[in-house]
Amino acid sequence: MNELNIKGKQRKNGKYHSYRGEVGKVADNLLKRDFTAVKPFEKLTTDVTEFKVCDDKVYLSPVMDLYNREIVSYSISLSPNLYQIREMLNGLFKKLPVDARPLFHSDQGWQYQHAEYQRLLAEHNITQSMSRKGNCMDNGAMENFFGRLKVEMFYGEKFDSVNAFIEELERYIDYYNNERISMKLKGMSPVQYRTHSQAS
Repeated sequence: MNELNIKGKQRKNGKYHSYRGEVGKVADNLLKRDFTAVKPFEKLTTDVTEFKVCDDKVYLSPVMDLYNREIVSYSISLSPNLYQIREMLNGLFKKLPVDARPLFHSDQGWQYQHAEYQRLLAEHNITQSMSRKGNCMDNGAMENFFGRLKVEMFYGEKFDSVNAFIEELERYIDYYNNERISMKLKGMSPVQYRTHSQAS
């Protein structure tokens, strides 16, 4: 790379912060940085990240299954509001196995302290877990995904419009789930790993 004067993309430190003080109930940190799971839908994690595109802002709210790092649901919005979180949860609920009892981890963002969010989790037999205040590494798996996503499809790229960016973001998530291999997953993509493990 030095001989060809090629430089890799660098991660940036800008981050969307959703914490707005104590607005509701804060759950305990039950995940405790154990980002491993022995089966699908055992441990899930979520967060919201922000992209600045064409003088506007776009927000991504995904759900990651820690079993295989698959993004099992997501919502893209121009505003980080409760509707976005409802949409993300509805996508999750459609895929959640009937007998699943997941642990669902997030930071202490206002969305996750909201009574409606916590009610919906309880109705679907989901146990809530939250990072400690100011400890971003408590949700390190999702932070790692956001960093990789932005390096691979956002930093240094130009988009003609917000809609063009959203289309590219959706394509990347599909690629990440179905094609992007990981050595931690024995050289398979997240979906390939899940399919292989269920067949075994």
